[in-house]
Amino acid sequence: QVQLVESGGGLVQAGDSLRLACAASGRTSSELYLGWFRQAPGKDRQFVGRIKWGNGLTYYPDSVKGRFTISRDSAQNTVFLQMNAMKPEDTAVYYCAARFTTDTEYKYWGQGTQITVSS
Repeated sequence: QVQLVESGGGLVQAGDSLRLACAASGRTSSELYLGWFRQAPGKDRQFVGRIKWGNGLTYYPDSVKGRFTISRDSAQNTVFLQMNAMKPEDTAVYYCAARFTTDTEYKYWGQGTQITVSS
């Protein structure tokens, strides 16, 4: 089991930067992927990136590449999502999720944190 708790959401203006944190506990290991997702009202959940706990390798979809950066602090068991040049369309509930390399889908989810970007 992996427990995840997000923090850092809120209201920002277009062009601002914001950093979310995801504190992980439980069965963390080098074979864990920590991913970030978001879901806007009335829309499907969208994948915005991931990091592999063991080696720190990241992956981003084209939709956020260059604006979003994921990093980790292994000592604090925390993963961060840095978002720059934010846009109103980034408004959503953001979730941290985890899966092991042997899992076919993300099994562990945080409670989500709301981000609202005003124009």
